[in-house]
Amino acid sequence: MKIEFTAFPRTAQGTGASRRMRGAGKVPGIVYGADQPAQPIEIDHHALFRHLKMEAFHASILDMTLDGNKQQVLLRDVQMHPFRQLVLHVDFQRVDKNRKIHMKVPLHFINAETCPGVKTGGGVINHVLNEIDIQCLPDDLPEFIVVNLEPLELGHSMHLNEVPLPAGVEVIARLKKENPAIVSVQVPKAIVIEEEVAAPVTEIIGEVPAEGEEAAAEGKEEGKAEKKEAAADKKEAGKKEPAKKE
Repeated sequence: MKIEFTAFPRTAQGTGASRRMRGAGKVPGIVYGADQPAQPIEIDHHALFRHLKMEAFHASILDMTLDGNKQQVLLRDVQMHPFRQLVLHVDFQRVDKNRKIHMKVPLHFINAETCPGVKTGGGVINHVLNEIDIQCLPDDLPEFIVVNLEPLELGHSMHLNEVPLPAGVEVIARLKKENPAIVSVQVPKAIVIEEEVAAPVTEIIGEVPAEGEEAAAEGKEEGKAEKKEAAADKKEAGKKEPAKKE
């Protein structure tokens, strides 16, 4: 996909000049590299903001027209306002066709719905990585890398070394050594049901007393009640004053 945009030389520099430029709908920026001096530039904010919404704008070689001359560049950095949809500054790097470039390239996953782990296993795809760092010559730079999930089984992962790369493209040395997992198929958490082993409930059932035993028990209770009443009477009698002598 070929993406073109236009930039203009920027003469005014400094915080105040950049603020005025943003107020006029322009974005300050800079382009550097390819053994040429860095050059301050400005770009129309509306056009740049529209391009920034495109995935390819972040991972492709771009054709920039500056002072009537076209040059190939890569987007290297974008500074955004903390909460407003406003681009504060943008950096581009010139491309030298004879030098390898280091880029982050997005991963595009295919056959997710038809892989065995999803179709028959009922799992869900978990994306561990959505982009990877690669290096290649500018002409070999892919817009994205395709990851085919067709053989992925439930509970299995796919690692970086299992993904075929386009010709001339290689992952950076650190990733090649680590060989991280990039995607897996897992059982959805919402339907993971732990088997609960019900604890046995012991029901304590007392023996029903016979009629005689029940009567005896009632008699004992009545006897206790009578003794309490007698004790209470004696206590109450002790509190009464003694009779006067004649």
